[in-house]
Amino acid sequence: MVEFRIDRRSGVATYLQIVQQVKQALRLGLLAPGDKLPTAKEVVAATAINPNTVLKAYRELDREGLVEARPGLGTFVRRSLARPQAAAGSPLRAELADWMHRAREAGLDREDVAALLASVLEDGFDGPAGAAGAAGTAT
Repeated sequence: MVEFRIDRRSGVATYLQIVQQVKQALRLGLLAPGDKLPTAKEVVAATAINPNTVLKAYRELDREGLVEARPGLGTFVRRSLARPQAAAGSPLRAELADWMHRAREAGLDREDVAALLASVLEDGFDGPAGAAGAAGTAT
């Protein structure tokens, strides 16, 4: 079962943090079709947020076709976003974990790593090489 972590200082709306965390769990294969999400009551008990916030997040996920509410039963995963290359045991994840270890040994903190990753993501997906790479993979 997924456990939500809410960062009240992030500037990201709480319901969007829940949506993002469910999507991340779906991408990593931590949640699969048929899995039940925590109830609003369980999320409220664990995070001290308003139940309407949880319900708003679940409605957004439902609108996106990722989950479905079953009255009286709960909210269940409808489809996965997982790719084998991103799974917990994948070589890419292992390489990234090794890189993270080297970054921490080099003295980088969480904010340094986040900034570096954001920069590389921007270059890799939106920069000239990313655009050419995306175009090259589409053929």
